[in-house]
Amino acid sequence: MLVDLELLLPTPVAVGRSLAALAGTAEFWLSALYTLLRVLMGLAGGVLLGGTLAFLTHFLPWADLLFSPAVRVVRATPVVSFILLVYLWVTRANIPGVIAALMVLPVIWGSVSTGLASVDAQLLEFAHAYRFSRLKTLRLIYLPSLRPHFTGGLLTAFGLAWKSGVAAEVICPPKLAIGSRIQQARLALETPELFAWTLVIIALSLGLEALLRRGLHRKGGAA
Repeated sequence: MLVDLELLLPTPVAVGRSLAALAGTAEFWLSALYTLLRVLMGLAGGVLLGGTLAFLTHFLPWADLLFSPAVRVVRATPVVSFILLVYLWVTRANIPGVIAALMVLPVIWGSVSTGLASVDAQLLEFAHAYRFSRLKTLRLIYLPSLRPHFTGGLLTAFGLAWKSGVAAEVICPPKLAIGSRIQQARLALETPELFAWTLVIIALSLGLEALLRRGLHRKGGAA
C-alpha cells in the first residue's frame, strides 16, 4: 500500500532526494541548458517574425489580406496538432524551438498590432507637418506607443514558449532535454523524479520570467 502511494503521490522528502540526485549529474544541467536554449531561440524567432508581420499587416493592405488570416489560424490551432505536423518536416532536436516560435508569433503579432493601431493620429500629423523621416517617426512616435503593448505581449509569449517547448520535448523527445527526462521518468514509473523535473520547470519558468520582467521594466524606466 505504501509503495502504491509513493507511486501516485511521492512525499516531499522523496522528491527532494530525487532532485538532489539529479542535480549531481552532468546530464541534468545539460538537459536544462539545451531546453533553455531551444525555448529562447524559439522565443526570439517568434518575436522577430510576429513583430515583422504586425508592421506589414498594419501598413500594407495586401499583407493584411494575406497574413492576418494565417496568423489567426496559427493562434486557433492546438499545440499538439502543430507538434505532430512539425514532426513530419523538422528534425527532432529542432521541433521544440519551432513550436515555441509558432506559439509566440500570434501573441506578439496581436500585441504589436494593437500598439500600432493605438498611435495618436495627431502625433502622426505633427510628424508629417514637420517632415520627420520614417526612422525619426518610428523612434519618437511609434516605439513609445508600442512599448507597453510589446512588454505585456512578450511576458505572455515567454510563458507560452516555455510550456509549449517542454510539451514538444515530451512528445518528440530530443537526446538532451527536460521533456525527454520527464518522458523517461514516466515510462519507468519514477514518480519522484517526475515531480522533481516538474519543480525544475516551475523554478526555471518563474525565475526567468522575473528576470525578463525586471529587465523590461528597467529598460522602460531608463527610456
